Amino acid sequence: MAWIETDGALTQDFEFANFREAFGFMTRVAFIAEEFDHHPEWTNVYGRVSIRLTSHDAGNTVTDRDHAVAAAIDRLLER
Repeated sequence: MAWIETDGALTQDFEFANFREAFGFMTRVAFIAEEFDHHPEWTNVYGRVSIRLTSHDAGNTVTDRDHAVAAAIDRLLER
């Protein structure tokens, strides 16, 4: 799966086997968000996590920081 740029944001949906795996992923993403001081808009329903990255301070558009956070999230899944 790849990030999709739409409506001024990078978005991606992630599927996990169960809620525990999804929540663990969200916890790891939270640490990334703190590291970059750039926090996602997201939702979670059971094993599905939807993430939306946008830079509100840049006029709700995609910036290099959004791409950097998306790349860091992708690296989580490579492990």
